[in-house]
Amino acid sequence: MFFDLSSTRLLEYLPKIILPAVVSTLQMLFFSMLFGFIIGTLVAILLVMTSPYGLKPNKKMYNTVSFIVNMIRSFPVIILIVAISPITRALVGTSIGEEAAIVPLTLAAFPVIARYMEASLQEVDTNVILAARSFGASNTQIMLKVLFPEALPSIVSGLTTTAILFLASTTLAGAVGAGGLGAVALTFGYQRFDDVMMYAIVVILFIMVLAIQGIGELIYRRVKK
Repeated sequence: MFFDLSSTRLLEYLPKIILPAVVSTLQMLFFSMLFGFIIGTLVAILLVMTSPYGLKPNKKMYNTVSFIVNMIRSFPVIILIVAISPITRALVGTSIGEEAAIVPLTLAAFPVIARYMEASLQEVDTNVILAARSFGASNTQIMLKVLFPEALPSIVSGLTTTAILFLASTTLAGAVGAGGLGAVALTFGYQRFDDVMMYAIVVILFIMVLAIQGIGELIYRRVKK
């Protein structure tokens, strides 16, 4: 039988292990996306400002920042978690657990967010920028009052995609001691040959993806108006 319902401990573990793991996963996702968004926004502004077609072109600065962003993006999340463990330990006092996972997840998230935001901001019609300049708007005013409002729907869409992507990354973090649903699926499902437990975690993650997508689409429709 594919699912052995007689040997699973799903119902026993649901309140004391699975539900806390759901909360832990959501906390890792929320804080890594929040910090990634803050850093990614600042990096995206710098990229847009200094790009060859930006508001204040600076080729050397743009190439340097772009290289760093691309370099960090090239690392798989699970390798990044291990590679920066000394930095993580220095920042939060440990390299395992939920708080420790937020550090590498943030580091992995901000370049993705920065690139999505850069692309969204660069898609804004140049005529709108020229019109703002003709009214004497400064670069800061153009960035904050023209580019961001015009690009907001695209930014929301990119953040939704990133959140779904990094929900999967939190499960990878669980495989190296971060806790959350990934650790539960591995420890109590795969390693104990409890297929019901393992696939229940898959279903929970699927529901979380649908929820993130639904919230993202709702926000997108509101800012699109």
